[in-house]
Amino acid sequence: MSQEDIIRDRKAKLSRLREMGIPAFSRGVKPDATALSAKQDYREGKTVAVAGRITAWRAHGKVIFFDVRDATDRIQVYARKNDLDEKLWALLDLLDIGDIVWVKGELFTTRTGEITVALRELKLLTKSLRPMPEKWHGLKDVEVRFRQRYLDLMANPEVREVFITRARIISAIRRFLDERGYLEVETPMLHLIPGGAAGRPFITHHNAYDIDLYLRIAPELYLKRLLVGGFEKVYEINRSFRNEGVSTRHNPEFTMLEVYTAYMDYRDVMRLTEELLYSVVMEVRGSAVVTYQGKEIDFTPPWEEISFAQAVKERFDINPDDPTEVIIQKLPKRGLGSVDTSRLSRSQVVKLVEDMLEMEQRRKPVFFTDYFSILCPLACLKEDNPALAERFELFVGGMEIANAYSELNDPEDQLRRFEEEVRHHNAPSEHIDYDFVTALEYGMPPAGGLGIGIDRLVMILTDKPSIREVILFPLLKPER
Repeated sequence: MSQEDIIRDRKAKLSRLREMGIPAFSRGVKPDATALSAKQDYREGKTVAVAGRITAWRAHGKVIFFDVRDATDRIQVYARKNDLDEKLWALLDLLDIGDIVWVKGELFTTRTGEITVALRELKLLTKSLRPMPEKWHGLKDVEVRFRQRYLDLMANPEVREVFITRARIISAIRRFLDERGYLEVETPMLHLIPGGAAGRPFITHHNAYDIDLYLRIAPELYLKRLLVGGFEKVYEINRSFRNEGVSTRHNPEFTMLEVYTAYMDYRDVMRLTEELLYSVVMEVRGSAVVTYQGKEIDFTPPWEEISFAQAVKERFDINPDDPTEVIIQKLPKRGLGSVDTSRLSRSQVVKLVEDMLEMEQRRKPVFFTDYFSILCPLACLKEDNPALAERFELFVGGMEIANAYSELNDPEDQLRRFEEEVRHHNAPSEHIDYDFVTALEYGMPPAGGLGIGIDRLVMILTDKPSIREVILFPLLKPER
């Protein structure tokens, strides 16, 4: 039968159910056990009521076996015509794989050793009008899996496990920070001024005030305002947005953890990052060693540290104080491709250098330090070398996972750097957050800030090669 024939047949069954006075979308009955608890607490003859979706059906004349799956597990149900009244047996003839049912009966074990419910009562809770996905494409088509995630979750239990693990990772992060006295906060997602990170913002419009607003690129500037206000340990697990490309590592809407701690610098934040991620990995995976794309990563501290400035010097002979044109001359032409370097600002050229420096996968996470200050408008500069910033990026499995600074708290220096950024990007002066500068003028304690990409961390801990595999509903092009 074609899919259209199956849908037509199911709608005909729906009509027959209504003619018989049997609700096809009912409520009012609740399970008293899950499939898993019924098995774990098994006692022969014990009566249980479970609810879930029918996922398999095996009819043998006057005997029917079918499987009911809930969020915990699958359990087999046994129905024999001689044990049921005519109306219930007739109802069974109108059920399909995909229907959601409530069943009640006594537990027993079959000759093959499978715990089974001997059916005594059944309520149809939801009639499924479309066939389950496995029959048609096994849900291997990546586009269909992401576009109709509900089918992916229905057909592939291992996909559900990814998102259960994701929830456990976020819970473990919260627990770690809460136990150390950090306060979880919420800051605005609609910003008057795009700021806190480099990135192209999404623009929206507020009708009541008749103003354009930006979906946040990062919550950083609001979180640091809280440091000014007297909170010394704050964090936010936030949704941020960047109107940029889509790839296996980038989604326009993504989840970040940002943590700010008064009286820390970036080296203190290194230790915090090691402790946090080691704790999360141990809690979620039960071992410090995880496998990502066929290679092992050991999260046991201490981790490696590599100087970005030294690596760039060895690879390209580029120095932090080299003029823009000199840096361009030293870069390999094949790496520039069709880029019009005459239109690039110095910070954009240095970003090209960063992108060309291949971060290969290593057995341990790697801290890259000594970033050029031109890349770090919100970070303190090194006292012994102002061309470099007190910043690190953390790479795990060859992928950037975290970014951290010793946070700049000098308002005059901050304003100067904002003005430089505006000039370099030919942006309007309205993109300078003067209120943030004003906040710094009241005094922000020295602090260390940390940002961790939750989606990428989940990729590592679930061994998934694409960010779309760990976001329930990734952004996709419209089908039409």
